[in-house]
This record gives sequence, C-alpha cells and structure tokens, in this order.
Amino acid sequence: MIEIKGLSKSFGTQKVIDDIELEIETGDVVALIGSSGAGKSTFLRTLNYLEKADHGKLVIDDFSVDFSTITKNEILELRRRTAMVFQQFALFERKTAIQNVMEGLVIVKGIDKQTAYQQAAAELANVGLEDRSEYYPQQLSGGQQQRVAIARSLAMKPRLLLLDEPTSALDPELVQEVLTTIKGAAEAGQTMVLVSHEMDFVYEVATKVLFLEKGKIIESGPTKEVFHRPQHPRTQEFLRKFS
Repeated sequence: MIEIKGLSKSFGTQKVIDDIELEIETGDVVALIGSSGAGKSTFLRTLNYLEKADHGKLVIDDFSVDFSTITKNEILELRRRTAMVFQQFALFERKTAIQNVMEGLVIVKGIDKQTAYQQAAAELANVGLEDRSEYYPQQLSGGQQQRVAIARSLAMKPRLLLLDEPTSALDPELVQEVLTTIKGAAEAGQTMVLVSHEMDFVYEVATKVLFLEKGKIIESGPTKEVFHRPQHPRTQEFLRKFS
C-alpha cells in the first residue's frame, strides 16, 4: 500500500498542489488527467523529491517520510523505492544504452558491475532492445531512447514507477512502441502513476483515473466509471474533447 497524505506545493503565492490525499494499491496504474497547468507534473515530481513539497507525507509499505522534515538519507531511500520516466528521456549522451541502465544499479543500489550488466541486459531485452545495448543515445530513435529510459527505471525494481508524459516528445509513429512497453510493465504488475494526454492509452492501461484542476483532485474513480460516467462538469467537458 502506498499512501499520500496532505501533499501541497506552492510557487510563490500560487498553490500548484493543494492538499492531495491518495491511496494506491499494489499493481494499480493511476493516471492523472487534466488541462495543462493543472499540477500533474509537479505532483509527480514531488513524490520523488525532484520538487520539494511544502508539506505532506508519503508512505510506501514500511517506509514513511514527512516532506517538511525530510533528511538526506530519507531522500536516498525514497529514490530507491521510486523511479521516474521523463518526457525528454534524460539519458547520459556519452554512455551506451546498457551503461545508462546500469548507472542506477551501480551508483544507487551499490550492485557490482558484472551483476548490474546482467540485470541491465535483461531489462533491455524486456523492452525489445537487446540488439541496441551498445548503441549511444544519438544512434537511437526517440522511441528507442524512451524505451531505454523505461528499462533504466524498471531495472531499479521500484515500488512506484512515475511516468511524466512519456510520449509527448515523440513523433506520432514512435508513440505506440513506447505505450506497448509501458503496457507490458503494467501487465507484469508494476505499480505506476502516470501523466498522459493519450486518452485511448489511459483508458486501456489505467486502473484508476484522477482528474486534476488547479492542484486539486476534483474527480477520481475506476477508469471506465470516470470515462463513461464523469460526475464533475470539468471532467465531462475535458473528456468530451476526446470522445
């Protein structure tokens, strides 16, 4: 069980995340939807301390952190239990695909290089890139780079995988290969919170949908219920654009 309690974040006088409460069951795929500027990406970034929340708590199994008093050791432990997939891949340009996947295993988890290499190779195979392991990012398509980034995150065996618009930087013909990779991880039981504007994909893969408006969850529920019977006028208006 993962619990988020009273999570809030402001930039100056603007409250971007407003007292969010959320429970996530093991294996859940929670999709955040809403208009641009609703706070979706900031919410994700606070969960692994890429953005410092003003206050709030996060509980991941036996680990609990209060963001208003978080310590360096707690930040490290938080990042051992979470992993982030970014819009822009965030790969090391001077490292090969397999070196990119190995990096967190060696640096964060302290795994020896031989074992890390084997684990990284297995993750690249899982995302269909075993034949690209020695390629550098500039030698890969955008879709392949994002699949390397996903493999890097999954190699860490995170308790919670965070995905921030993982297809937004891709050409349309490359989107499907990345979505297929994410769907495979979901089917394998990976717990996720994702932000996406790919509504067909959200409908297919998410177990729960949250609609954010001005930093607040104004509607949440099982995916089909939210899509077919949205209660809030803003959710109705938003989803009407994709019907």
